[in-house]
Amino acid sequence: MAQRIRYLLPFFVLMLSFISCYSTLQKDPLRHFGEESGFKDVIKQSTHVLRLKRFDRILGTISTSGKTINVNDYGAKGDSTDDTEAFKKAWEVACSTQGAVLVVPQKTYRLKPIRFLGPCKSDLKVQISGTLEASNDRSDYSQDGRHWLLFDSVQNLIVEGGGTINGNGKIWWQNSCKVNKALALTFYECKYLTVNNLKIQEAQQIHFSFEKCINVQASLLTITAPEDSPNTDGIHVADTQDIQISSCNIGTGDDCISIASGSQNVQAKDITCGPGHGISIGSLGSGNSESYVSGVTINGAKLYGTTNGVRIKTWQGGSGSASNIKFQNVEMHNVANPIIIDQNYCDQDKPCTEQKSAVQVKNVLYHNIYGTSASDVAIEFNCSSSFPCQEILLQSINLEAEKGQKSEALCNNVQSTDTGIVSPHCP
Repeated sequence: MAQRIRYLLPFFVLMLSFISCYSTLQKDPLRHFGEESGFKDVIKQSTHVLRLKRFDRILGTISTSGKTINVNDYGAKGDSTDDTEAFKKAWEVACSTQGAVLVVPQKTYRLKPIRFLGPCKSDLKVQISGTLEASNDRSDYSQDGRHWLLFDSVQNLIVEGGGTINGNGKIWWQNSCKVNKALALTFYECKYLTVNNLKIQEAQQIHFSFEKCINVQASLLTITAPEDSPNTDGIHVADTQDIQISSCNIGTGDDCISIASGSQNVQAKDITCGPGHGISIGSLGSGNSESYVSGVTINGAKLYGTTNGVRIKTWQGGSGSASNIKFQNVEMHNVANPIIIDQNYCDQDKPCTEQKSAVQVKNVLYHNIYGTSASDVAIEFNCSSSFPCQEILLQSINLEAEKGQKSEALCNNVQSTDTGIVSPHCP
């Protein structure tokens, strides 16, 4: 018996030590973690591994210490000849390599439509230092006329580098207005995505498109196209959740930022817009469709000479809602229609027929919006008689007509409240 106790004694001692340590940790397992580094408020006791990964993504600290894949090593010339096949080969290798960095050096590479398909083996970075230039031969787009550069189903992706993406859009603009035109750079069903420090210009149609993506950081983007280039939206967000857009300079022929149906938790800050059509939610409800957008915050924007300021646009006959929306800290310079809700939007040649159903617009805040209006009407709420705009709150609004003249507000079928100085205000 004594011998058995002698053998078991170390085991009991070990168990008592474990219990003592466990008890101490349970009292405050993160008591000292981050007190000096400033992360105490960020890291919570219930933090999940995926949330930590997302935090790292936001800070851009995902490790890409693996192999460098240079497109030149796979046959890319960068001499205005077609480099599409070389890029496809380089992508296949990078996508199947642990922690790869796909490098595009400082040359100009001509590309036909190309699809960068995931899922990939691990985190992946695309470092664009040079210029990607679209083929200007329209026959090259016969198989997929809707996309030029498409990242499809890639997770944990960083695209950055300070390079330029040139959509060569002129040939498209002169042949077609809205149909059969490619989107320059599309991210489709991507998760944990960072797009940072890129220039994109003269897209065939939309410059950046985020479709069905989750957890996106888009920042330091410069987007340019002529003011008369048709449908060249700067950043288009559709069916996308949890996206942050920041520090972008956008001047195009259409919306600087457009937010379409299915989008939730969209944040945009430090946006410079103009020329263009402003920052828009919609259009929603076209073709009697059901549309939903919620949780949109535009915080900090400067608009110059745009045809609209901050806009919500919906078609008659649609259904669904646009709700929980904030436009705040927005500076307008010679902007036509600085604040507008249009539930009778009609973008077609023949007049739209009057319909009773509409996308419900509700719980919208306009706060600290100021500057000059290029039109006499600085605020227009053109809401549905069947589904009036509800819970519209205006705080600290000061919009004057050009040359210091007084502007006016046109308000139909809207339930609005003013707090603080609001000029102009609904009668």
